[in-house]
Formats: sequence, structure tokens, C-alpha cells
Amino acid sequence: AVVSTQSTGNRSLPNVILGGFGTSSTGTGEAMAIEGTHTEIMTDGVVDALVNAKNVIVVPGYGLCAARAQYPVAEIADLLTKKGINFRFGIHPVAGRMPGQLNVLLAEAGVPYDIVLEMDELNDDFPDTDVVLVIGANDTVNSAAEDDPNSIIAGMPVLRVWKAGHTIVMKRSLGVGYAAVDNPVFFKPNTSMYLGDAKKQCDALLEGLKRHYGE
Repeated sequence: AVVSTQSTGNRSLPNVILGGFGTSSTGTGEAMAIEGTHTEIMTDGVVDALVNAKNVIVVPGYGLCAARAQYPVAEIADLLTKKGINFRFGIHPVAGRMPGQLNVLLAEAGVPYDIVLEMDELNDDFPDTDVVLVIGANDTVNSAAEDDPNSIIAGMPVLRVWKAGHTIVMKRSLGVGYAAVDNPVFFKPNTSMYLGDAKKQCDALLEGLKRHYGE
């Protein structure tokens, strides 16, 4: 199947949300059409990817907050860190519905501060990262911001998750994000979609990891 969708929609909404970043949409034409198919992955596949990785970055978004998935994610972080995996979180400045929301939720769940990094602190590390797990984030990891001058989010700083070896995107569906713009990352060959409720998926991942390690 070929997905070919054009981004239309209300320009003022993303401008309000992202205005602080000075988006630089210079094009006057249509946004780039996205062509390709998405690849889905099941829990066992995500577990295999994580246990065989040396470097893992989790990029959380509002979907993690809404599902209250921070608790199983914190346990996953603790387990994999104890197994010698370099496990970190990458936080976009406008992730969630208010600045700092993700940091507070992760701290409440017991995630150590020193593995929770801001976008600018680790955005250059993605090419050396084996697995990125995107949990409920969309606009903040959208490659159109860098690749499509006609996109309404052109010029917005984003976490370059698509540069990792394997990008696993956990979200309810393939639907668009808050800015109502399609995300080409979902259709890249190194991306796997792990679709479903974030809390249930994270619980299943934690269970699968514990089973793998015999815990």
C-alpha cells in the first residue's frame, strides 16, 4: 500500500504551540507526500531489540503522560541499566502539555535524574544509538521539520530519532499529532510501529524482559 497524504489544516494552531521555536516554513507549496508502508512489531521483537542493544534512548511524549506509562518505563530503565545497557531518556522542551511535565512524571516514578537529558544534550547521539523507543510522541520527532521546507513545522527543533539503528514507535495508532501533520519517520525502513495503549505495551515489555532475564 502507498500512503500519500498532503498536509493541510490550520496553520495558526502549530504556530501557537511552536511559536517559541520560530518555525521557518518558507515554502508556499504543498507539504511533501509520504510514500511507503509502515512495519509493525510485536512485544517479543521489541524485547529482542532491547536486550541486544548497547545504547538505548527513550523519547516520551504526551502519550506516556495520558496512559500513565511512566511506572513500567521506570522499571524497564532500572532493569536494563543493571544489565549494563546505556539507557537514557531524551526530553523535548515542549513534550507533554506543559514544560517539565515529562521530567516530573519520570522523577515521580523513580527514574534517576542523571539519565533524563534534554534534547540538546543528546541529539547528536542518535547515529550511535542501537534502539530508540518513542513512547507517545509525534510532532517532536517528525523529520519533516528538517526535510520539508513546505511543512508547517519546518524549522522546529526535533529529536532526530530516525538516525538510530532501529526506531520503535509506540503509539495508539498511525494518526497524526497535535500539529496535524504526517510523520515520515513512521514509514522509514528502520522504523517499527508498536501499536497499542502505552501502559499496556510497557507492562507487556517489562514482563517480557523479566522473563528473558529469568527474573
